[in-house]
Amino acid sequence: MAKEKKAFPLRLDPEIHKALEQWAGDEFRSVNSHIEYLLREALSKAGRLKRPGRPPTDEE
Repeated sequence: MAKEKKAFPLRLDPEIHKALEQWAGDEFRSVNSHIEYLLREALSKAGRLKRPGRPPTDEE
C-alpha cells in the first residue's frame, strides 16, 4: 500500500521554478516529484532522514 502524501502550497520565485522545470524535464520527472527527490537527497545527506533497511547508528 502506498504512503499517503501530504499536500501543501509552495510559493517559488518564478526564476527558481523555471530552473526546476527544466531540470525536472532533463531527469524525466515532474516538477513536484523532482522537488521531493531533491529534498529527500538533501535530508539523507544531512542525516535527517532515516533510510528504510539501514541499521541504526549511535547517532540515531
